[in-house]
Amino acid sequence: MSVVRRINLASIYEPALESGLLPDAVLRTGIRYLLSRRVAQCQAAGGGAYVSNYVKTLRHRETIAECTKEANEQHYEVPTEFFQLCLGKRMKYSSCLYENGAKTLEEAEDAMLDLYVQRAEIEDGMSILDLGCGWGSLSLYLAERFPNSKITGLSNSHGQREHILRTAKERGFSNVEVLTGDINEFKMERTFDRIISIEMLEHMKNYASLLSKVSKWLVPSTGRLFVHVFAHKNVPYDFKTEDDNSWMAKYFFTGGTMPSEELLLWFQDDLVVKDRWTVNGKNYGQTSEEWLKRMDANKAQIMPIFTKAYGGAREANIWFQRWRVFYLSVAELFNYNDGQEWVVSHMLFSRR
Repeated sequence: MSVVRRINLASIYEPALESGLLPDAVLRTGIRYLLSRRVAQCQAAGGGAYVSNYVKTLRHRETIAECTKEANEQHYEVPTEFFQLCLGKRMKYSSCLYENGAKTLEEAEDAMLDLYVQRAEIEDGMSILDLGCGWGSLSLYLAERFPNSKITGLSNSHGQREHILRTAKERGFSNVEVLTGDINEFKMERTFDRIISIEMLEHMKNYASLLSKVSKWLVPSTGRLFVHVFAHKNVPYDFKTEDDNSWMAKYFFTGGTMPSEELLLWFQDDLVVKDRWTVNGKNYGQTSEEWLKRMDANKAQIMPIFTKAYGGAREANIWFQRWRVFYLSVAELFNYNDGQEWVVSHMLFSRR
């Protein structure tokens, strides 16, 4: 089996998953088994030739991002109220940081946000673009910490924009704006001292075109791009639905990419890597475990939200189970091999 073929969880377990009949212990055992198969496929692919060919396919993609409509539907246009019942206070929908001593999800959110500030070398007064800003965890954190900075968020979701602007107004922040647009067509004539991208590049394909576009939004000489992506330690692959009916691709990550730690090093045409870091995957594993706990604890509040969002009580029950399995899968993925198989990668770029 090719390494780019995704684990086929759906064809075996989907009816049981949607009924919620499988205990978590059984689900975790099945997920770990399928992850072991994925690891074997990655090992069989090796490095060199496979990665080189994969990079070539990305360079020839017609668009920067594929399936942007599906990404919105699967995550970013799901009612904000649901995520408020799962995520931490900052609404950070990406890996948090526990290894520095954080005890709660809220502390872990702040720890990772502070780490971004350090590694991106952010100072008050800078102009900052939050590329793929989610529900504003970083934008609002920066607006609070750096009151003399202008924070601009870019999102493909109108729901996210409304949430960020409403929250900024409630907190008295006047230094936040949010733009909406599809990265494939979005154009802008402005430049920024810093551009920060947190778990957005996993939705991209043609990184050469993306980084070329982004490079033009950076202030020459001193501008920096900081990127946070999740990644396999050495083998990139696609989340594909057409080949094997992948459960994850079908319901949560259509058109997505699992980068490798070194994938972006192949795309230094317009930007050059100044520094890079690896964050152990167990930080993400614990983050997702906390999301799952909060989801379970708030089921009574979530079900009416899902009933309205997904069109009825039956669909709400199905999607509640799907989200549980999604959080379980993320936790098991990043906890695999003591957090050293799938990790979080940080990179700092400058213009050439």
